[in-house]
Amino acid sequence: MRTIVKGKNIEVPDRVRQYAERKFARLERLLDDRSDATVELSVEQHRSAADSHIVDVTLVIDGSALRGHAAGASFQAGLDVVVDKVERRAVDYKRKPRLRARPIEEKQILRRIADGTAEPARERRVVKTKRFAIEPMFVEDAISEMEDLGHSFFVFVDAETEHLAVLYRRDDGDYGVIEPIVGGEYTRSRDGHGEHHDRR
Repeated sequence: MRTIVKGKNIEVPDRVRQYAERKFARLERLLDDRSDATVELSVEQHRSAADSHIVDVTLVIDGSALRGHAAGASFQAGLDVVVDKVERRAVDYKRKPRLRARPIEEKQILRRIADGTAEPARERRVVKTKRFAIEPMFVEDAISEMEDLGHSFFVFVDAETEHLAVLYRRDDGDYGVIEPIVGGEYTRSRDGHGEHHDRR
């Protein structure tokens, strides 16, 4: 851990700098080489002598900043108080479950974002309902309408059967028609094959 001691409009005496470095050295057991402690010392003349020496600390752990403030009759007194405060905060920070991912987990998250699969699974629901008038038409007209719209399926009323039907484009480029029958059983398609085998 690195400790930086600086004064705000004052020259920091060596004895105070060394005292601060010794006090913060006890935090090294909690921290690693990437942690920094910045100690800023100042004197506020308008305060009483008992709290005129101000000590502000910013402790950076894993990119997060923990701050502490204390005032005392001397810098050493202020450091005694603020180091205790910052140490307690550092202990609490280390004990909390880390929300920050480890490097391997970060790579996996970035990969899922790139793949478009980063969103957690959620229950799907209907968010929009469309209603439109349907005019009876022949299959050929339905094909033309579907192509004009650029869709891969089209719902229409078949003029021949006067039943609702779904026209869809197959993987081989041809078309298929689904004719729902309410309460009916499985029936063969017009080409003699089971419709559930003929949807691709």
